[in-house]
Amino acid sequence: MTDLLTESVFTWGAPPLKFGPGAVDEIGYDVARLGVRRVLVLTDPRIAATGLPARVGEALKAAGVDHALYDQVHCEPTDDSLRAAVTAAAELAGDDEFDGYLAVGGGSVIDTAKAVNLLSTSGGDVMDYVNKPVGGGQAPRKPMKPLVAVSTTAGTGAESTPVCVLDILGLKVKSGISHPSLRPVLAVVDPLVTLSLPAAVTAAAGMDIVCHALESYTARPYTSFLRHTAETRVAYNGSNPVSDVWAEKALTLIAKSFRRAVLVGTDLNARSDMMAAATFAGMGFGNAGVHIPHACAYPIAGMVSEYRPAGYDADEPMVPHGQSVSLTAPAAFRFTFPTDPERHVRAADLLSGGAASDAPPVERLPATLVALMRDIGIPSGVAAVGFAEADVDALVEGTVKQQRLLNVAPRTPSAEDLAGIFRASMENW
Repeated sequence: MTDLLTESVFTWGAPPLKFGPGAVDEIGYDVARLGVRRVLVLTDPRIAATGLPARVGEALKAAGVDHALYDQVHCEPTDDSLRAAVTAAAELAGDDEFDGYLAVGGGSVIDTAKAVNLLSTSGGDVMDYVNKPVGGGQAPRKPMKPLVAVSTTAGTGAESTPVCVLDILGLKVKSGISHPSLRPVLAVVDPLVTLSLPAAVTAAAGMDIVCHALESYTARPYTSFLRHTAETRVAYNGSNPVSDVWAEKALTLIAKSFRRAVLVGTDLNARSDMMAAATFAGMGFGNAGVHIPHACAYPIAGMVSEYRPAGYDADEPMVPHGQSVSLTAPAAFRFTFPTDPERHVRAADLLSGGAASDAPPVERLPATLVALMRDIGIPSGVAAVGFAEADVDALVEGTVKQQRLLNVAPRTPSAEDLAGIFRASMENW
């Protein structure tokens, strides 16, 4: 078997999951059970204002777990904001370092907690660990400490993934840190904490779920990669039978409940479905990987100059991650369609709830995406968030840097192909 040139092995991992209304109330017991005696709770100012982190702190105290709070996590983390969080964590630790971390928030908070855990245990600078060619691509140097993730948005699936995403300010591009050690040891998902999310935030975060599921489902099969050794296996394997199951289930839940979660935010059943979809899609893409839409999204987010989205208390221009990944998705899946038409049509059928358009097969998934995006108020294309034809070359340049993601694409895009995807995505309708 060791003489095989192509891969015959895939790996799949996910943390234990505690799911359902009221799950967050058991957090003290869950953290104490891990043997953690002193934990750093990380959150952002908006979540802190809801009182949820304080409630979590009381639960920890009741369980005999000492804790400190860092509530200044930056929405859409940057290399600088991660450094600031690591510095703050060291100051809060003092002479008695933390032996665990607890993230209470969306993807920005959970990813920041992953980075703080990594850098507090292994040392060095954040760029040492960012994926090549943007950063050094180093693996953690020491074992990580337990990280428990309490998700407050239905979107990133960060509670179940081994990835941390950040903006590299000096390069005006997004990239990531990816290693199995970053994955939380427990995901706590309580739909009750999402009931107050604004419709625009629900829509943007939900499109991240959509793209996670679709990209992992259409990723290169794991058997198409050159064979790895045990030491060189990566977090993103390519599509595989286990990830496919989770992606399909996520798409089914999205078709059932996404529009209602946006339009009737107090519907607990719809919110529960979307929280489950986020976690399930994370279980899919956290092992299979994502590809072209996410690769294109990173320079869109990194190069934004003026756009400020509805529903976000943004102090500076930003394109929410879920919006940025969705904008090029219709054109990207039109590009990847020839690699597996049946799978693309199946994805359209799942996402539409069996009501995919009668358009030619190549257009069914793009048409289903466009219909969904229009219904929930996603911007109509890349131009709607401030980009024009003159920006295409720079957007392509930023996308080409995302080789970790593009390597997972079922069809390898050239720079010319990527330029075509961006041009086709200036207006999706």
